[in-house]
Amino acid sequence: MHRSKSGLQTDEALAQGIQQGCIPHLALLVERHYSPLKGYLYRMTNGNLLLSEDMAQETFLRALGNIHQYQYPRPFKAWLYAIATNLVRQHFEQADTRHTITASEMDWHNLRDIEPLPETQLTTHEETQQVIQALAKLPLHQREVILLRYYEEMPLAEIAESLKIPEGTVKSRLSIGLRRLRELMEESA
Repeated sequence: MHRSKSGLQTDEALAQGIQQGCIPHLALLVERHYSPLKGYLYRMTNGNLLLSEDMAQETFLRALGNIHQYQYPRPFKAWLYAIATNLVRQHFEQADTRHTITASEMDWHNLRDIEPLPETQLTTHEETQQVIQALAKLPLHQREVILLRYYEEMPLAEIAESLKIPEGTVKSRLSIGLRRLRELMEESA
């Protein structure tokens, strides 16, 4: 059984246990990942709390239903976030939107859950709103790499694996996305 440095079972070991029929391991994975995953989905859905909660639940349902497709030693978190990202993509494709919304459409009452990007060093609620609005204007493919890197603190290799794209593409999208985010922030200042 694989254990982390703290002595807890790793996510990967828990996933392997679920594959072998130990369904209670799912509760541990949900406990570890539900809140961060919901936060990621909240940001990816432009602040839609209800949709992010539904998608978080659907992500775990799909993960359980497709647990046989998980392959060790792939990081479980990358696999889980790939499922979540695909759900967001499907939602936006079905909704036939441009992946942007107006400030009035955002669910602003949950801003306390939003952590600032390290680069921006936000200090006020108003600046936080500006970042959220700017993120909402980014194309989905740029927004997802920024959120995975800075909010979920995923290494570049895991982001590439989650999104099934080369690491160089992750770096490119991150660079272009951050540059565009800065431009949008300057425009709104």
